[in-house]
Amino acid sequence: MRVFYCCFFMVLSALSSFAQERDSLRTELLNQVNVTANRVQQKTLETAGSISVISARTLQTYQPRTTPEALMGSTGVFVQKTTHGAGSPFLRGLTGNQTLILIDGIRLNNSTFRYGPNQYLNTIDPFTIDKIEVLRGGGSVAYGSDALGGTLQLLTSNPAFSEKPAVHGKAVARYATSDMEKTLRAGVALSSSRVAFSGGVSIRNFGDLVGGDTTGKQSPSGYKDRAFDAKLLFALSDSWTLTLAHQSVSQKHVPLYYRYKLENFALNEFNPQKRSLSYFKLNGTTTSKWASEISLTGSWQATNEGRLSRKKGSNSLRTETDKVQTSGLIFNVQSNIAEFWNASSGIEIYNDQVASDKIDQVDGAGPVASRGLYPDDSKYLNYAVYSLHQLKLDDWRFSFGGRFNGFRIKVADEALGNVSVKPTALVGNASISYLLQDHSNFYTSFHSGFRAPNIDDMGTLGIVDFRYELPAYDLKPETSYNFEAGYKFRSDGFAMSAALFQNNLRNLITRVQVAGQKIDGIDVYRKENVEHAYIRGAELDVEYVFSEYWKIYGSGAYNFGKNVTKNEPVRRIPPLNGRFGLEYRRSQWYVRPEAWFAEKQTRLAAGDAGDNRIPKGGTPGWVVVNLMAGFDTKHFAVNAVAQNLTNEDYRTHGSGINGVGRSLWLTLTGRF
Repeated sequence: MRVFYCCFFMVLSALSSFAQERDSLRTELLNQVNVTANRVQQKTLETAGSISVISARTLQTYQPRTTPEALMGSTGVFVQKTTHGAGSPFLRGLTGNQTLILIDGIRLNNSTFRYGPNQYLNTIDPFTIDKIEVLRGGGSVAYGSDALGGTLQLLTSNPAFSEKPAVHGKAVARYATSDMEKTLRAGVALSSSRVAFSGGVSIRNFGDLVGGDTTGKQSPSGYKDRAFDAKLLFALSDSWTLTLAHQSVSQKHVPLYYRYKLENFALNEFNPQKRSLSYFKLNGTTTSKWASEISLTGSWQATNEGRLSRKKGSNSLRTETDKVQTSGLIFNVQSNIAEFWNASSGIEIYNDQVASDKIDQVDGAGPVASRGLYPDDSKYLNYAVYSLHQLKLDDWRFSFGGRFNGFRIKVADEALGNVSVKPTALVGNASISYLLQDHSNFYTSFHSGFRAPNIDDMGTLGIVDFRYELPAYDLKPETSYNFEAGYKFRSDGFAMSAALFQNNLRNLITRVQVAGQKIDGIDVYRKENVEHAYIRGAELDVEYVFSEYWKIYGSGAYNFGKNVTKNEPVRRIPPLNGRFGLEYRRSQWYVRPEAWFAEKQTRLAAGDAGDNRIPKGGTPGWVVVNLMAGFDTKHFAVNAVAQNLTNEDYRTHGSGINGVGRSLWLTLTGRF
């Protein structure tokens, strides 16, 4: 591994020596800005950490089918798909409740997020997204629990004010070969000098996914998706703005394909899968250096996950329903303490209420209700205070911060009675950067993170991942200690970033078998804080403009994870993966051929070897070639994406369904 790291930095030095200034075509990365790293607007070049920004133009180019698929190929992100209607991002080898997802600064993660892959990112309509920011390896100080692997933030589009009243509209139609997608999207925007509104409706029908040359149609995997969004901005004064927003997504009959294929199910689907979010944000500026900008955000989010299942040959239908209602409040103050010193500080409060039930219906008999997956009427309070600081001293940048987080978890368990626990966590971060001539940044950073035990950890009762799980109420937070060193370079014609990291994980919550116990012939497990592990790796991202209209680019990420307690690999670690491509963009036209790749993954934990979604001996490597092209004018745009030109039969590691085969996706957009 030491040899790999040495070679890695030799390559970086060689690449940076070829950087050239080209005024004819500026890269998007040159003036890239993010807010996720420190809760303030900050140039990504100056950020002491690994952060990728997926811009609106990139989203327009790729025309992703879903929000998870918008992340495919992004540096350091590996997307696992349990089924066609899902998609779980791995950030530095971790996913599920060990990565944090935000929408406009509001937590998507709630107290029932599962360990391992889940489907919740797919409940965000990709048509509402203006930008995606991926912070790898940090986020707990700024945003709290779950950011062990990193933080993924989705920023939705805002309507714009105008000097004169104006009305604009947009309509989108998309079709994929083999009826894999039929989508209609309609939106409207109204604006004036003090009021601006935007809203839209998305109707999406997804057919069964057609795989590569030996797989063909994977049925059942298609589903229906309906979404609505609205955002209203009021300019209360020259200094204060009020935002009111709502978004909702409803998905019906989302089948878990691998359960039909591998586990003898006649029916196994999410129905319904719903999420809604409403929030207000009051934002303003003052003349005080201690409160130069103030924001107050209040939110209400609701999720409804229904699961239907019936085994082949059985006359019993099981219906499970989990509902979570989350209210949140965020108060943030930005301070310009001195010319060289600014800070972002605040408080956060989230409160979950969980409802869970299960009904078994046998043909010819009445329904039988029983305890759901979680204890009904569970409550989960999450409260925190935080402060992040940035210092600028000549060419040096120093960042540091801390957060105290407390939790109050109340569970009413039928077997164990009322249980109340109050875990706490204290985390901090620090970094040093050296900026050279505004185009180079050498940095090193440390982030401590945590994941508090949630209702899914503590209260699960039933069959999960081929095991029978019992509740556990004596858990404490998982912790991480992430060390990173990196280099970034930006010029008009060349951009690159590289990082080496090691993430030490402690007190990991894992299922431990209860000796001698079985229920219906299935081994019984209970969760405990018993494991230690580490994940180390390297990431590289390069973009080079070699003529007025042409550029080449490429990226790659390598993760090595070891469970020290079990002396085996960490579960589901992605293989070496990345992408490389070529882009021609001139005036209103662009063409972008691109290849995605992943090496084989044969380093398997015992849990991987026993997972029927992973082939015996590991997941084979693959290379997929795609071609994107488009033409965009003021009132009309056409975008075409030809996927998997060689019809490669492939599967991302740990997925329950194969990737799409050779296909064409055509999107037409009209504007007025």
